[in-house]
Amino acid sequence: MLKDITLGQFFPGNSIIHKLDPRIKIISIIFIIVAIFSAKNYYALGLVCLFSLTLVIVSGIGLGMVLKSIKPVLFILIFTTAANIFWTSGENLLFQIGPVKVYLEGIAFAVFMALRIICLIIITFVMLTYTTSPVSLTDALERLLSPLAKIKLPVHEFSMMMSIALRFIPTLLEETDKIISAQKARGADFETGSLKKRLRALVPIFVPLFVSAFRRADELANAMECRLYRGGVGRTRMKVLKITALDVFFLLFIMLLLAGLFFLNAFFASAI
Repeated sequence: MLKDITLGQFFPGNSIIHKLDPRIKIISIIFIIVAIFSAKNYYALGLVCLFSLTLVIVSGIGLGMVLKSIKPVLFILIFTTAANIFWTSGENLLFQIGPVKVYLEGIAFAVFMALRIICLIIITFVMLTYTTSPVSLTDALERLLSPLAKIKLPVHEFSMMMSIALRFIPTLLEETDKIISAQKARGADFETGSLKKRLRALVPIFVPLFVSAFRRADELANAMECRLYRGGVGRTRMKVLKITALDVFFLLFIMLLLAGLFFLNAFFASAI
């Protein structure tokens, strides 16, 4: 049931996206988020969608696998789309059911926002979790946040916490799938009945899942303590992060993407 959820998984590869420095990836993600939410018309958003598709192709992950990343937020995506359709007014009324009015502008805005969210999810997953190992992502976060260590902020601990959280997501999903299968073998029903009955049926899943999560966290803490883990003080790294010409070229490409988006925003009418 939950095997199709790819949240937090890392797919090793040798693509250009895999070879990028994780610090460049994080900085690029920030610029891309600005680009996505700066898009004011379908021409600009189309440029972002084209970049998303190109990123998927270059990464070698596969479009089918990437689309699975939308599954965890599918409910939020549907709810947001429906809310924009019914709550956005305009001049072109399509139909009316009682007090509910649906306008052409509402549907256009809902599609626009849905594409924004989908592009944001795909780009973030492809550039970070899918093509960047948790260790590299931790090192990148620690390097980027290292200036904050001068004001006594626990930068290394925060980066380690993020890395452990990403590592635990696939493990917890696998554990949840095993618990659901075990409960179904005992006659549990999660797909029929009222909403209240379905929620009550989830209790036998969450209780052992939380117990398993706390047990794994305690085992991990004991293992780190037995190995005399003391944070990032004096720590060495097998792979030292270095900025290459490929990283500079990719960052310049992101700047060019932003420039093209602002150009399309300036010369075409807004869709919102």
